[in-house]
Amino acid sequence: MDYDILVKIFMSLNVMDLISVVSQVCSSWRSACCDPILWKKLDLCIQISDSCIYAPLQSDAWSYSVSNNNRLMNILKTTSNLSQGNVTCLIFNFFEYVEDEHLVYAAKRNRNLKRLALPIWSRLTVSGMRKAFKYWKGLESLTLPDFKSPMKLMKAIGTICKNFSELKLTCNLNVDYANAIVKCLPKLKVLSLRATIVFNKETLICILDGLKHLEVLNICHCEFVFRDSTFSTTLCQELDKTIIEKGSRLREFLACQTNSCTICKSLKHYEFEKVRREDEVISLAL
Repeated sequence: MDYDILVKIFMSLNVMDLISVVSQVCSSWRSACCDPILWKKLDLCIQISDSCIYAPLQSDAWSYSVSNNNRLMNILKTTSNLSQGNVTCLIFNFFEYVEDEHLVYAAKRNRNLKRLALPIWSRLTVSGMRKAFKYWKGLESLTLPDFKSPMKLMKAIGTICKNFSELKLTCNLNVDYANAIVKCLPKLKVLSLRATIVFNKETLICILDGLKHLEVLNICHCEFVFRDSTFSTTLCQELDKTIIEKGSRLREFLACQTNSCTICKSLKHYEFEKVRREDEVISLAL
C-alpha cells in the first residue's frame, strides 16, 4: 500500500495501537509509523491492555512497583524510536507514577518539546525536573500537579525555559505558591487554575498585581476559601469586586461569577482526568 495512504490511515489510530500492533506488521508499515505527522502529540492516556502494555483505567488501578516502572520505560523507549524526536506535546497518563528517570529519558529523546502535561501522582524531584528542563529549553507550556517545592521548581522553569509562557495547575493554590509564580515566572502570559481551590483573596490579588505580562487567567469552576479579620473561614464561588475589577484589565478573565454554573454543580472532585484534559483556554486543553 502507498506510504501516504498508510500514514493517513495510521492518523486515525491511537499511540498504543501504533507501538504495540501496527509497527510490528512489516518494514513498510513500521516506516509509515515513523512519519513525523503522527508524533506531534504523544498522548499516553489511552486505555488499553495486552500481554505487554497496560494503561490504568482508574486512580486505584496501580500502586508503585518495579514492573510498572519498567512498563512505562518500555513505552517511552518504543515511542521514542518511532517518533525520532518529533514530539512537541507529551501527555502522561493522569494516573501514572512517573519518576525522574522516565522524565529525563523522554527529555533526552524528545528535545523539541513545547507542551508537557504531568500526572497527578509522581516521584519526581526538583533535581530530576531540572535535568529534564535542560533538554527542554524551548518548553512553553506545562500542566502541573501538586509539588512539594514550588519555589524551587518555578525557579528552575524560569531560569532554564526562556520561552515559557503558559501554566496550568491541577493543585490548590495559596499565597506562597502564588508568590513563587510571580517571582520566578514574571513573563507568564497564560495561567489556568481551573477547578482548583484557591486560598485567600490575597492569592488572586498577588497573581493579578504581580504578573505584569499576564494576558489570560482562568479561574472557572474554582472554589475560594477566604478568611476575614476574625480568621473565620468562608467557602464560596463568588468573587468580590476588587478581583473582578483587576481581572477585567486582562485580555481574557475567565470566571464563574454566580452559583448558576452547571459545570460547577456537576463537577465532582474525583473527576481529576476530566478537569485536567478540559480547559476554557483552548491552548491548555488536552
